[in-house]
Amino acid sequence: MTFDFDQVFDRHGTGSTKWSRYPADVLPMWVADMDFAAPPVIIQALQKRLEHPLLGYSVAQDDLRNAIVADLWKKYAWRVEPQELIFLPGVESGFNMALHALVQPQQNVVVQTPNYPPLRHAPGHWGLNKVELGFDALPDGTYATPLQALRQSLEGGGALLLSNPHNPLGKVFPREELQAVANICLEQDAWIISDEIHAELCFDGRVHLPIATLSPEIARRTITLMSASKAYNIAGLKTSFMIIQDKAVRERVNHARCGLVDSVNPLGLEATRIAYSEAGPWLAGLMVYLQGNRDYLVDAVRTRLPGVTMNVPQSTYLAWLDCSALGLDNPQQFFLEQAKVGLSAGLDFGDDGQQFVRLNFGCPRALLEEGIARMERSLRNRKA
Repeated sequence: MTFDFDQVFDRHGTGSTKWSRYPADVLPMWVADMDFAAPPVIIQALQKRLEHPLLGYSVAQDDLRNAIVADLWKKYAWRVEPQELIFLPGVESGFNMALHALVQPQQNVVVQTPNYPPLRHAPGHWGLNKVELGFDALPDGTYATPLQALRQSLEGGGALLLSNPHNPLGKVFPREELQAVANICLEQDAWIISDEIHAELCFDGRVHLPIATLSPEIARRTITLMSASKAYNIAGLKTSFMIIQDKAVRERVNHARCGLVDSVNPLGLEATRIAYSEAGPWLAGLMVYLQGNRDYLVDAVRTRLPGVTMNVPQSTYLAWLDCSALGLDNPQQFFLEQAKVGLSAGLDFGDDGQQFVRLNFGCPRALLEEGIARMERSLRNRKA
């Protein structure tokens, strides 16, 4: 079965967050929302569901829970019980619930930067001490967790907000590093709140490793957040789930809804069920296409965007571009005004991100080439 990832859709006028932020002459390549049609089996299932005219409050049925449980076993050999899943309208609400339920005001919450802005901001919502911990850049172009600094930051307990695979670096944490990180959290009696929303989007034969699978002891200290939203491009249906394997912790976190986090909509639940049970062939095709896009972008940055560099993403469809050599005060603003390309500003991901931008390459190749060409022309015109 083949799928057409080259088809370009006009998303103007659809209420798309991605395509509504900027004027129509700007090509948006910022938010983590792919410009591909959702898997046909999901569209078909939603159309069938809409044949039933009632769209009332909904709860996750056994077939959805069982589909997720089977998928977790198939992909990660992770044995999860259906009752260990808590459904939410987004991972952001999940990590905020976990922080509110588990971390005390005097404890630290460690966020590895650069990082997804809602993760960075979450501790502040609850008056918690945030510690932003940068990665060590290695000679091979990868990044590593500074373990001793992590240990010091988690003295007295608290929590690590983990992004794995990492947004925006595209880092896939290897087993040895994850084990070392988890061991430190156990030593310090700290919680692990792990955003694993990009789990299925690993390149070059890599396979995601959920941190909770390392040992039963680690699982008891871990809250895992997942969703079909990124890999299957259904983010607007606002459906995600937490995996909490310790019953007491699960009840404690779920109680932290505090009247703020509601149920999930019925179409999101149905789309998630179909994603995990029937959309595997589509995802396999997507990954081939995304890896091709990644390689196309890496080559273009190297050969066509002088002054811009990037490390090769190991996962996600997001590229972290270093614009330091351009000598710009604000690279995001420059490319927005001069290239008419809307990128994510590096400062949103950390205080050291001034000279970075994040680019979303989850789009038809023609749109990726258009964005690269616009950026190339803007740099050429700047030198003229």
